[in-house]
Formats: sequence, structure tokens, C-alpha cells
Amino acid sequence: MQQGLSLSYLWSKSLLLNKKMLWLLLICNFFGTVYGYEWYWGQMVDTIAENPIWYVIFVPDSPTASLFFTGSVAYLLLNPSSHTQRSKVYRAFRGFVEAFALITSFKYGIWAVAMIWAGAWQGVPVGWDGWMLTASHLAMAVEALLFARWYTHKMPAVILVAIWTFWNDFMDYGRGIFPRLARELWDDLNVIKWFTVGLSITGIVIAIAFKRTRDANKNSTT
Repeated sequence: MQQGLSLSYLWSKSLLLNKKMLWLLLICNFFGTVYGYEWYWGQMVDTIAENPIWYVIFVPDSPTASLFFTGSVAYLLLNPSSHTQRSKVYRAFRGFVEAFALITSFKYGIWAVAMIWAGAWQGVPVGWDGWMLTASHLAMAVEALLFARWYTHKMPAVILVAIWTFWNDFMDYGRGIFPRLARELWDDLNVIKWFTVGLSITGIVIAIAFKRTRDANKNSTT
């Protein structure tokens, strides 16, 4: 079977790192990020009015994840083969952006879909927006996993993102600024809290696994 007709072509380097594909992803994720911040705007305004102003940075979880994934795509467009020739600061910052994109895009992509359908299980109407959010958040998780093999993050970046991720979980469920949920899910808040922490741990483990696989592949070719 020709490569263009092969199922594996859908996650191949020739397709995913194609400039047109990268530009399409950059544009789609940019506008998705803008829409996400607009969607959270009311909660952000309320958070600023009722809490210390710095709490607001922990409110828009999904759009911030999407913002960092957009940044990771931008790095891939900037000729990834030249990465090792860049300064240490450039490489460190790029690694942080990529680790943040991977961990949080996976986490909140899965989280949002789970919340939508947990609510549907308890009688919350899904509607067109629920289907749209399901598709877009599944795409967040999948695209992060697809592109992670070309990420360059190292353990310091993973550790920094892990600190942020657990701090975000504390702010969400310790300070009550978690994304607004359907009323039907409020009696499940403790389960949701631990589910969220579990996703944080899973995302961190995935980032470490990709890093170790990349290192092993590099060692096998030297």
C-alpha cells in the first residue's frame, strides 16, 4: 500500500512536520486559545474581584495549555534541526514550553471530555457546544502525544512543569477556582479532585517516558 494511503501515514513525520500541516495547527490552536480565554473570561473577572489578583493565572487551564502547544508548534516551524546550535537559554526555554504543552494539553484535554460526559451521564444536556468541546479537547490530548517525539524537554523542565501542575491542582481544589462545573457534578467534587491529580501524574510520567525514549534512541545511534 502506498504511504499516502497507509493508516500509519496519519502520524508519520512526513505528514506531521510538513510546513503546511504545522501552519494549519498553529493557526487552529491560536484561535482555539483565543476562544478558550474568552470562554473563561467571566470566571477570570469574578476571580480577580473575589481573590488576590494573581489567582487569575490558574483559572484558564485549557487555553493556557493550548497556548503552550501553539508555542511548541512555532518551535517546530523554526527549523528543529538547528536546535542543538542554539544557546542554552533558548534550548531551556523551548524545553519548558514543550514539557508544559505535553503535560497540560494531555491533562486538560482528557479532563474536559471526562467532565462533559460525566455530566451527560447525570442528565446534563450535551448540545452542539458539548460535542465541539469534546472534539477540540480530544484533539488537544492527541496532538500533544503525536508531536511529543520531536520535543526536546529535559528533566529540569519536567520538574518545573510538575510543580506548576500540582500547584494548579491545589489552587483549583484547595482555593476553589477550578473550572466551572455543571451543578450535577458538585457532589462528585472530591472524586474530580483526585481524578485531576491522577491526570497530572499521568501527564508527568508520559513526559518522562518520551524524554527517556528520546535519550535511548540518541544513545543507540552514537
